[in-house]
Amino acid sequence: MKLKMLFLSFGLLFSMPVMASANKTVVPDTNGEQREKAPCDCQEGTDGHHMMHKNWQTKMMEREKMLLSWVDQYTPAKKEEWIKVLEEKKTLRNKWMSPKNAAMREQWKKDKMANLEALKKQFDEGKITKEEFMKQAHGGKEMAHWKTFQELKLSAEKKNTEQSTILLNQLLDQYKQHNTQINEIVNKQ
Repeated sequence: MKLKMLFLSFGLLFSMPVMASANKTVVPDTNGEQREKAPCDCQEGTDGHHMMHKNWQTKMMEREKMLLSWVDQYTPAKKEEWIKVLEEKKTLRNKWMSPKNAAMREQWKKDKMANLEALKKQFDEGKITKEEFMKQAHGGKEMAHWKTFQELKLSAEKKNTEQSTILLNQLLDQYKQHNTQINEIVNKQ
């Protein structure tokens, strides 16, 4: 009997830390796996919760400053045009994120998720390749402005004036096209 109590005591002693560590908050990941929930210091329950993080806003401001410094360095004649395009981008984003467009954003999100689910089903059934899935999931745009920005960053780090000038002009055109697309969506009402 004493031996059983001894084993029971050791079992409880060693299981307590395991039970205590099992009390972590987990949320399902996009692919169904579970991950720990990262602490968030922003206000819960706000619309656009993921956009309220100060780190995101700071990163965007730093990226804009970096971009304008490259414009000063490689294409100073187009600085006014760049400023105008970046201001228009901010204005359109504010319009899109306004409470007036909340219903439109939700409908857009539902449509996009339905489209992604249909594409995922086609991919799982082997009807489309991974490359086709990625292209269709991004609406055919393939994140061109992001790729161009990264190429520009590398080019500027290497001090390649000719390549940086070409990429800045290309990025300006992509920003203008993006602003036109967002303007059409926001003004559909």
